[in-house]
Amino acid sequence: MENTVNTDYILELKDVSVSYGGGRNAVDKVSASVSPNTVTAIMGPSGCGKSTLLRAINRLHELYRDITTTGDIFLKGQSIFRMNPMMVRRLAGMVFQRPNPFPTMSIYGNVLAGYRLNNIPLSKAEKDCVVEKSLREVNLWDEVKDSLGKKGTFLSGGQQQRLCIARTLALRPELLLMDEPTSALDPISTARIEELILELKKEYTIVIVTHNMSQAARISCNSMFMYLGELIEFGPTKQMFTKPKDKRTEDYLTGSFG
Repeated sequence: MENTVNTDYILELKDVSVSYGGGRNAVDKVSASVSPNTVTAIMGPSGCGKSTLLRAINRLHELYRDITTTGDIFLKGQSIFRMNPMMVRRLAGMVFQRPNPFPTMSIYGNVLAGYRLNNIPLSKAEKDCVVEKSLREVNLWDEVKDSLGKKGTFLSGGQQQRLCIARTLALRPELLLMDEPTSALDPISTARIEELILELKKEYTIVIVTHNMSQAARISCNSMFMYLGELIEFGPTKQMFTKPKDKRTEDYLTGSFG
């Protein structure tokens, strides 16, 4: 595996491939570099490997015996494959497509779930601080501060997704991975999450899978276009949307793909 990395980048993918066994790779030799405090959108048709690539970044595929990941992925200059998987998942936090607060836990407990799962002890004062800071970061504190003991499922869909983002931010990740985080939300909730992403970019680096090209245009600095597991084009979003380099990218963006 390649060991030389550019430490100006927070994330580097080098010839990353993911195979589910037999046939074409779900992700095939993808290389890309992500700068700190940017939003990178991963776009492409269904089944092109977007979510598969995202999950490779925090080693989720290792939870399944028949999935193989090759190549290398560097987080702040260090190969994630030479790190403890739990540490990787703390540094590269994941937010999923559908809001998934832990149903048996309170709002307060949901925010602190990562500390509990990682056996990280906190005093009561530290817990209170983490909960308030994390909920404020996602603009949820004022809405729930008087209901912290209620279940997370008590919240609306948009609030639940913001709670899940707060749960991820509570562990202070370097990277926030988001897999179509607004696809199950209404337009108003979607707009709030998009505004939140733009705010969080000041403190975090974000990689987001989205099927919504308008969303990518609104919130991302850079975009990746994938097709059949390959990275077809990667560059500044504005440039890609106005002057794509590859005909397949142009066809996808103009709706004449397929």
